[in-house]
Amino acid sequence: MKILKPAFLFLLMIGSFSLFAQQGKVLEEQNIKSKILKRSVNYAVYLPPDYESANRSYPVVYLLHGYTDDHTGWLQFGEVNRYADKAIADGTIPPMIIVMPNADSSWYINSYDGKEKYEDFFIKEFMPHVEKIFRVKAEKKYRGVAGLSMGGYGTLIYTLKHPDLFAAGAALSAAVFPDDQLISTPDDTYDKIFAQLYGRGLKGKDRVNNAWQSNSVLNMVQTKTTDELKSVRYWIDCGDEDFLSKGNCLLHIALTEKNVPHEFRVRDGAHTWTYWRTGIINALAFIGDSFRQK
Repeated sequence: MKILKPAFLFLLMIGSFSLFAQQGKVLEEQNIKSKILKRSVNYAVYLPPDYESANRSYPVVYLLHGYTDDHTGWLQFGEVNRYADKAIADGTIPPMIIVMPNADSSWYINSYDGKEKYEDFFIKEFMPHVEKIFRVKAEKKYRGVAGLSMGGYGTLIYTLKHPDLFAAGAALSAAVFPDDQLISTPDDTYDKIFAQLYGRGLKGKDRVNNAWQSNSVLNMVQTKTTDELKSVRYWIDCGDEDFLSKGNCLLHIALTEKNVPHEFRVRDGAHTWTYWRTGIINALAFIGDSFRQK
């Protein structure tokens, strides 16, 4: 049996420590008491590996979960902390803070009847709270938002409605619905998912009301000027087998017709965590590029 020399053992210990030191820190059960929502909201945070050893502030990405998930989805199923650790270590993305709020089934917007004002909460309470608690660079040029499905919709809503707050948005498999798709949605599906947002008891064309139009991604793109749309960098990624591919393709066409530069990706895949896990670092790299000086 060979006895390892002390110098070799020391190198092994240093190597192991380096691997450990490259891991970011996850705070999974953070909480904010919201006056707007009149309840507590949970959120998770990923802090980059050097957060506790450096005396600096970091850019931030708000990472939004999908329908039926919560603030732990991107950690549990997306393994975003593991992917971010590696991407930061190899320089694919700059060190960043990733914040993952719970949004339940709010779709990240204010409901038509004012009973759920999640968008107001996010912009007026949550972001200021994060910037107070963590060492975040509180400027548009160091702030991004990304998400999948319902969270992809939220990403587009926030960047379209609040372009003064975000440098970039990355929407994966975003829930972008053209009017005809909402109109033809079966009544039971509409009542379960959309009625609380846009109006109860609505059928057919009656669903395309003011509440819908003011929160329709495609409608907002059509009504905004090219200069307004250009103020945010957009990354759109949707699988070729995804049931949301039509809306994403229409969004790409609408932005193209408006002469708005954006990145559009159609990869092989469906509405699955396998698709989102394999796409999140490219999305974060796109946002991270906004944080870097050219």
